[in-house]
Amino acid sequence: MIVIKFGGHAMSDEQGAFADAISDAIATGINPVIVHGGGPQIDYALKAAGISSEFVGGFRVTTPAIFDVVERVLAREVGPAVVKSLVAHGVSAVALSGRTANTLVAQPLTALVDGTPADLGLVGVVTSVDTAAIVDLVASKKVPVVSPIASDLSGSKGFNVNADLAAAAIAGALDAKWLIIMTDVEGIYRSWPDRSSLIDSIDARELERIKSTFADGMAPKVQACLDAIAAGAKAVRIIDGTNPSALKSALMGEGGTLVVA
Repeated sequence: MIVIKFGGHAMSDEQGAFADAISDAIATGINPVIVHGGGPQIDYALKAAGISSEFVGGFRVTTPAIFDVVERVLAREVGPAVVKSLVAHGVSAVALSGRTANTLVAQPLTALVDGTPADLGLVGVVTSVDTAAIVDLVASKKVPVVSPIASDLSGSKGFNVNADLAAAAIAGALDAKWLIIMTDVEGIYRSWPDRSSLIDSIDARELERIKSTFADGMAPKVQACLDAIAAGAKAVRIIDGTNPSALKSALMGEGGTLVVA
């Protein structure tokens, strides 16, 4: 299986190219599992509701009021919209909430990627993954489209999980061949915004050594690469999801930044 994280500004563009790439991948025998984000959509919904939010270390601080909006937007709006686009392109897909499908269990995330303690509210870190619902869908030739919402161990509380980190946890649990993270830059840069510093390939040990140098939204993506490798994924590739051809190239093992064990 291949896990694909679809989100951010890549989702703000025409989804037809994404759906076409998924359709082509299936035709070649690939079994994709999609984990989606939805930052721009959440931003819009929060603004419409008159709720302000802030980011700390690349994570959205999540109050109970913000969590209600996040869960509604991701699980009831964005996920079904991605499925609708895939179905329109001949792909049989099903939306899942990591919370209601009992796929993702999490606990509060209390530190940033660099280890700095932080009070992020209802932001979760995945502690276990139940792949049963995903595996059943793949076995029936359907593409799971998973919202990165988790529950606590008792099932009584929900958590907002960074989509990159949720995808990493799922990729590891599935022993995925690859995790592909679609973002709005070409890959990992040693010295952002210096575009000449793009890393073509790096091993997890070196990435771990330099991970504290990354900031903002790139920090969780770097951590997601490391988490996925540590949990069992064979490799991770970060690509520019706003480039219509990038996903097709990534599915052929090309482009972006490749992180290997």
